[in-house]
Amino acid sequence: MSSENPSPSPANQTAPGRNTPSDRGAPRLRIVVPCYNEEAVLPETCRHLEQLLTALCREGGIAEDSFVILVDDGSEDRTWGLIEEQADNRSLFRGLRLSRNRGHQYALLAGLETADGDAVISIDADLQDDLGVVEEMIQAYRSGDDIVYGVRRERASDTFFKRITAEGYYKLLAVMGVDLVHNHADYRLMSRKALDALKQYNEVNLFLRGIIPTLGFRSSKVFYDRKKRQSGESKYPLRKMLALAVHGITSFSPVPLRLIAALGVLISFASTLMILWALGVRFFNADAVPGWASSVIPIYFMGGVQLVSIGVLGEYIAKIYLETKRRPRYFIEATTGSDTK
Repeated sequence: MSSENPSPSPANQTAPGRNTPSDRGAPRLRIVVPCYNEEAVLPETCRHLEQLLTALCREGGIAEDSFVILVDDGSEDRTWGLIEEQADNRSLFRGLRLSRNRGHQYALLAGLETADGDAVISIDADLQDDLGVVEEMIQAYRSGDDIVYGVRRERASDTFFKRITAEGYYKLLAVMGVDLVHNHADYRLMSRKALDALKQYNEVNLFLRGIIPTLGFRSSKVFYDRKKRQSGESKYPLRKMLALAVHGITSFSPVPLRLIAALGVLISFASTLMILWALGVRFFNADAVPGWASSVIPIYFMGGVQLVSIGVLGEYIAKIYLETKRRPRYFIEATTGSDTK
């Protein structure tokens, strides 16, 4: 599918006071593909990626020693076997297997930290992200951009529910002060400089979509239309999408904690009004049954608020607990392909 250049904006312009980087040569490209139970779609994905790299090498857009890194996130099907077959039969593929399922973000990070190229593109294995904009990403990199975001033009391929919830999610995170690229997931190009900076982030609560915009290097966007999944099932059902949404908010924003404090002030004000109303009933309305409303309403209301507040505080405390343990984020069980580290 075709892509279009975005109009000039702070996201794709060189910041004032910075020198515009000179044109870079053809990069040693690495394409990182996280895979979890992808045996249904992986052969077709590899075929498309091989065609892409072959064409880019022939045109001189990338170096000849570019290749794809397939990261198996502890799959339970034949995904790793297929990766081994691709790496054994084609020099364009390398394989990386995690010791257990750690989740998409950790599998992606493992590939990014392993990749040794000049530029690295991350893309999902389901063939929904348009490979047609890879050349545009590389052109942006060669012009000096260190991060190039793949951004969806619109969400026509999504269900009504997913489209509404996704738009609401981006708006909510914006209100919370989280700096996300709208309609961008994990389809992006990163230069070696950006990757080296990313390696300095050691948190266990990993949310790459929020971390990478904070790096601050020169960036741009390429726009594309997302395709429908050709086979297999989505690895992000509603439960995981909600968990990712909560994780994104609590990993980057203290606003929920501040909202609790604001809610406490409002409840104190409401409680004062309730006290005044109860006193009015007691002294000026002899026919009213005193005590019931003024007791039951505050008890239920305060009980609900306290449970919600404790839950929010617990989410933040759990993140602190995980960070202080400093456990390794993943272990690499096996590699395949001659040049994979």
